[in-house]
Amino acid sequence: MKISVKKLLLYGGILLLIILSVGLVFKTLMSLDAVIKAFSGIMAALRSIVLGCIMAFLLYPVARFTEHFLIFHHVKKSKARTLSAVFSALVLIFLIFALIYFVIPELLENLPSLIRELPLMIRDAFDRVSSFLESHGQSTDALTELYKKLTSGFTAWLEGDPLSDIAGLLGRVMDVAKGVLNFVIGIIVMVYVLMSRDQFVGQGKKLLFALCRKQSTCDTILKHLREINRIFSGFVSGKLLDSLIIGIICGVSLSILNMPYAMLISVVVGVTNIVPVFGPFFGAIPSALLLLLTDPGKCVVFIIFVIILQQVDGNIIGPKILGDSTGLSAFWVLFSLLLFNHLMGFWGMLLGVPLFASFYYLTREFINYRLRKKNLPESTDEYVHAAGLNSDGTIHTVKPKTIQFYPLIHGEDSYLSKFKIWLAHPHFNIRRSPGNTDDAPEVPNDTPDAPQF
Repeated sequence: MKISVKKLLLYGGILLLIILSVGLVFKTLMSLDAVIKAFSGIMAALRSIVLGCIMAFLLYPVARFTEHFLIFHHVKKSKARTLSAVFSALVLIFLIFALIYFVIPELLENLPSLIRELPLMIRDAFDRVSSFLESHGQSTDALTELYKKLTSGFTAWLEGDPLSDIAGLLGRVMDVAKGVLNFVIGIIVMVYVLMSRDQFVGQGKKLLFALCRKQSTCDTILKHLREINRIFSGFVSGKLLDSLIIGIICGVSLSILNMPYAMLISVVVGVTNIVPVFGPFFGAIPSALLLLLTDPGKCVVFIIFVIILQQVDGNIIGPKILGDSTGLSAFWVLFSLLLFNHLMGFWGMLLGVPLFASFYYLTREFINYRLRKKNLPESTDEYVHAAGLNSDGTIHTVKPKTIQFYPLIHGEDSYLSKFKIWLAHPHFNIRRSPGNTDDAPEVPNDTPDAPQF
């Protein structure tokens, strides 16, 4: 059979492409460390760009509200767009300086005294526990040994110049300088992204329409992208606002209760509250231990306060701000936190829930699409008792077995009535004696001690 030159060139090109792809994959696997190093270098170089895009995503509601407010007051759209982007940057800078102004002095005041007084706090706590054990006739040898190990380790850490270990001297200073520079560049990138967001959105849709053949495919992709954007923006922005409110409430309440280290504890509680499920424990446990060393009575008050605060957050504040932004049940929230914490560490704890919620949404939409093509119901409740499919394509269900219950005391079917019947007619192996015409049963010979009724 004669093959045309056109098909021959097509098959040759496909074969060459396959060979090149296999060679590229093989080379990549052989030099995987170099690829990872190069990718890490690229990400480090683009860190400020990524940071600016993230800040633009978080501050987009502020920029959008400001722009519409200015347009309503007869400001030209181009000027309103620029002013809204600049205003968003000023809001971010104001929040950072407010955090520095209110929190950093409190930390600088409390942390050195805490480091100095921590050995005395530990010794007082051990003395109280030892006195309690001795008053009840218990040995304190293990407790004394634990105290010696803790104090010796803490003393060695102090003698090793902890400030130089924490600061990292010149290397740490350079890292901080690079971080500040990346942050400043990120703010500039954020302003540019907010000002040109319509252009970026238009370019993305332009590329999508150029690659997709069917209009329905474009509509479906855009629909899913809007839903994923709603999940991320609703969760991340809402969680940040919720944590800010919790931190403020905690700081004010602890100040009213005259708690030591009130500002330090409120910052810890507010920051850790960003992490779903585990965040309140991450913030409450070390804070409670700190107060336990300082004043056990106030530690109990703090634990009660945190429980009340988390109940208010979980039942009132959180649902009002977040709503059902993720659409995940409690089980899948816990699953996503554990999974993404293993894969991405700290950032997985922060972003694992919206990431998994996006994957869950896409999977659910795909499954519902396949079910619609088969004319099957989409509700999960329809499949709880499903046993298979009928010949006409409908779902065949089987009713689950039920447990039969009876009344306890009243009625002929009650357990008490059945027990009385059993007492009146015990289940023994009863036989009649030969020639015995009486109706009374005779106890068998192999059970001579059986009671007679």
